[in-house]
Amino acid sequence: MTRRHLTTPDLGLGPAMRTGVWLVEAGAAVAAGDRLLEIVAGAALVDLPSPAGGVLLQWLVGEDEEIVVGQPLAVIEENVEDDAAP
Repeated sequence: MTRRHLTTPDLGLGPAMRTGVWLVEAGAAVAAGDRLLEIVAGAALVDLPSPAGGVLLQWLVGEDEEIVVGQPLAVIEENVEDDAAP
């Protein structure tokens, strides 16, 4: 298993961004592309998808917090198949 940080993307909507609502609870299984978090940037509301399948281990920010591009938002433990397994 590999741990990966979900980070704030550059949405090109300006520097003022906030977290909206977490759509998945910590400890829940997620698939690649599942909506995890709403990000508010100006008047836009953007859903942030999971970059990989696995388990959302921990939120690193709460709801309605200021965030910046590149900031870690959550930790996901990826489901990585081991090619060396019999």
